[in-house]
Amino acid sequence: MDVRVDYECSGVDWTTVAETLKCVGMAYDAPDVHRRAFEASHTTVFVYLADRLIGFGRAISDGVKQAAVYDVAVLPEFQRQGIGTTIIRKILGRLPQCNVILYASPGKEAFYTTLGFRKMKTGMAIFTKATAMRERGFTE
Repeated sequence: MDVRVDYECSGVDWTTVAETLKCVGMAYDAPDVHRRAFEASHTTVFVYLADRLIGFGRAISDGVKQAAVYDVAVLPEFQRQGIGTTIIRKILGRLPQCNVILYASPGKEAFYTTLGFRKMKTGMAIFTKATAMRERGFTE
């Protein structure tokens, strides 16, 4: 598959970002909220097939020691074709000296394990939508 990887937020259809996150069962907001989150991130990755956005992800980071990966999503019809792997590898490639954390959607942990991530014993979180995150299996 001949895909194009872009690191810039300019020209991104933020409605597609929100709809993709919704489609794959991830948390989503209004398109402008996603635009602001991606634009404020250290690293952004967008994967296109022709002019169609088919996957994306981002990382927040100090660029020196610590980073966290968020919003990695691939349209269902393009999953299991290496797109998610490409997104993660491109993000990690821009953060070579950093410790990197992420939280995966329940059931997706095995995918991240294949990319070198390991479960943490001390991970904790405060979520703005705590009940929803507990119902979705993110917290106890």
